[in-house]
Amino acid sequence: MVRPTIRRSALVAATLAAAAAVCIPAANAVGNDNASADSPKPTVVFVHGAFADSSGWYGAMDKLRKDGYPVRAANNPLRGLPSDSAYVRDFLNSIKGPIILAGHSYGGAVITQAAADDPDVKALVYVAASVPDVGESLADLKAHPVDNPAPALPLQLAEFTKPDGTRGTDAYIDRAKFRETFAADVNPTVAADMADTQKPIDIAALNQKATAAAWKTIPSWFLIAKQDHANSTNLQRWEAERIGAHTVEINSSHAAMVSHPKAVANLVEQADRGTR
Repeated sequence: MVRPTIRRSALVAATLAAAAAVCIPAANAVGNDNASADSPKPTVVFVHGAFADSSGWYGAMDKLRKDGYPVRAANNPLRGLPSDSAYVRDFLNSIKGPIILAGHSYGGAVITQAAADDPDVKALVYVAASVPDVGESLADLKAHPVDNPAPALPLQLAEFTKPDGTRGTDAYIDRAKFRETFAADVNPTVAADMADTQKPIDIAALNQKATAAAWKTIPSWFLIAKQDHANSTNLQRWEAERIGAHTVEINSSHAAMVSHPKAVANLVEQADRGTR
């Protein structure tokens, strides 16, 4: 005969086992929520513009690495908006997982076209950038009427031979006027190095019209340079308002990524937080 005390003990044990079974899925559910909150950070991809190269992003990249972000920089060919955008798009396709895509100056036009319909690009970050709509060129943007427009760039032109044997024209910023135009708040020695190593742009790119505008479907952030002598501050404000971007304004020259790398990195992290 089974004693009542033994029967009660068995009942209590069964009840505790059932309760534990119920609790285990709940604990796992909490764990999944935490895993989602701590999901891997997106890869931040930087795209430089004309008269510059990827080295301009080094300061921002260093801060983002310290904050746990994987970073990459695409070597923008500066040969034309259609081909440059295709090149960057192929670069993005080599990266697994979510991406935050940042572009400076002409690089803004490139990322605007390259990121269109790319499901992995979660945010666009524009730095003193040119941001066209479909059917607009950089020349069209430059001609948009605003108060205090930027003066014409002091360009120097040089012919070159294309791979197919035809002739093209590269544009450089006059080295003697580079710092005041492009990098007025950058250390003079660094600015001199930037002037002497600037990458030219095929001048034809300035008149090529965008065929896609990723900002219409991807959230955007915009860093506006208030001391920009290459791209009008008011034009940047107009662009940022048109695309509905989250904006930050800083007292910076056109080379904001060089003179204010922390501000650029902080805006990237803001974009990440804003799209989680």
